[in-house]
Amino acid sequence: MAVSERLLKLLVCPKCHGELKLDGERLICGNCRLAYPIRDDVPVMLIDEAQALEA
Repeated sequence: MAVSERLLKLLVCPKCHGELKLDGERLICGNCRLAYPIRDDVPVMLIDEAQALEA
């Protein structure tokens, strides 16, 4: 089971409160350029767990 569309509409970036986009097994914040992992169909919305994206 994947992350539901309903949940995705509610989630925002915990750092900047920006919109998140689903990208495979992670959620991407275009503002902060951070990728939050999804583990066992649960988004890990911790800034310390996010990976910085390259420019």
